[in-house]
Amino acid sequence: MEKKPAVIASSCDELVLEMEKMLAATDPSVEWPRWSKPSIYRVPQWLKKMTHGAEDADEAYPPRLVSLGPFHHDDPDLLPMEEHKRRAVLHMAKRSGKPLREIFAAVEEVADELMDAYHDLDEKWRCRAERARFLQVMVVDGCFLLEIMKGLAHKKAPDDYAPNDPVFSAQGMLSLWVGIRSDMLMIQNQVPLLALYKLEAFLSGRRGIISVAQCAKDINKMVLDFMCDPLKAAKLAEGIDGLCLHPLDIFHKSFCGLHPPSRGSYVWESSVPSAVELRDAGIHLKKSKTVSVNGIEFKNGVLSLPALSIHDGTKKIFLNLMAFERLHSDTGTIATDYMIFMDNIIDSERDVALLRSKGIIKNLLSSDKDAADLYNTLSRGAVLSPYSKLQDVRRQVNAHCNNTWNKWKTYFRHAYLKNPWVFISLMAAVILLIATLLQTIYTVWGFYRPSSTS
Repeated sequence: MEKKPAVIASSCDELVLEMEKMLAATDPSVEWPRWSKPSIYRVPQWLKKMTHGAEDADEAYPPRLVSLGPFHHDDPDLLPMEEHKRRAVLHMAKRSGKPLREIFAAVEEVADELMDAYHDLDEKWRCRAERARFLQVMVVDGCFLLEIMKGLAHKKAPDDYAPNDPVFSAQGMLSLWVGIRSDMLMIQNQVPLLALYKLEAFLSGRRGIISVAQCAKDINKMVLDFMCDPLKAAKLAEGIDGLCLHPLDIFHKSFCGLHPPSRGSYVWESSVPSAVELRDAGIHLKKSKTVSVNGIEFKNGVLSLPALSIHDGTKKIFLNLMAFERLHSDTGTIATDYMIFMDNIIDSERDVALLRSKGIIKNLLSSDKDAADLYNTLSRGAVLSPYSKLQDVRRQVNAHCNNTWNKWKTYFRHAYLKNPWVFISLMAAVILLIATLLQTIYTVWGFYRPSSTS
């Protein structure tokens, strides 16, 4: 019994020595590169259940048609597309006249960077035996995306496919576009654009001919054209500096805007009233001119909100954007802040109907109630950033609603302007009052005014 303290002390010494070896890794210069390398993540179970509910926590993040990257590579439901992905590699190699070995060698130059992009990548992919398999995933998935995106951009299938090809004919690519685009927005289903950059530069024969910056801009624009409206994509592509991380990163930039808004003051502000209550308080709701969600502003009693379409795939897209912001801290919180703000002003289908009438929401769901439920569940477990510009918007809106003069105007509008008969009665009473007052003044003035004869 007397030896127990010595045993405990020995165990503590070993623990201390082990942790002292880790002290050097706590230096910011060491930790910063460690956290800045990954950009593609598996969504942890706690985040799935917090944001989406335990009943269907695993439905929002996996792909349904095609696997991209190593995380879902062996999913049985996605294996049917593997044959078509490999065919894309063979067709592109044959078309370019480049040997397959050299194509793999071009991507192998950046293999370590590609692996580092995946957070908690299984070590099996890093061992020598599986490294070639990882390169195969990058080449096959990268070529598949390039073939699909170029085909749709040119509105024409490559000539070396059969006209009835189920995937790479004009009809095949058009019919699969929605499903492929949806899977490209899943945070766990990403291919680094660095892989596409290396493949495009090598297969097109442009490596060394055009600048690195121009080639990166071309890749960004190609993905933007595929993911977004082409007119919007052209404008965005000009403003992006350098190669983006992956397709979801590009979509996030198009959704939130390239230039983040100025940071708000670090002061917490309570939630704002619903859209209907804001209208009743005299605030005008207006569709903003900006297309990104950071364009929410309040000025001179007008709340400007960006227009947005709501459809069957919107919920999955929003959840993946929010997960990307949660897991990749360099991304900011603009999308999450937008979801929280919209949850504030949407309480019921009446609010959705009002926003729809203003052109702020284009609802493609079956009812306004479905759209209201979507926004009401999206921000579960999320908190508006204290540095968000929307904290200041909340403060301005609440100050407008709490202003005494604005309250009186609101009361007057509700009490007398909503019903035309009440308004007519009010006007009649005012006219009668003014007439009585004028008659009284005239009588008094005539009584006290000196007679002209006297």
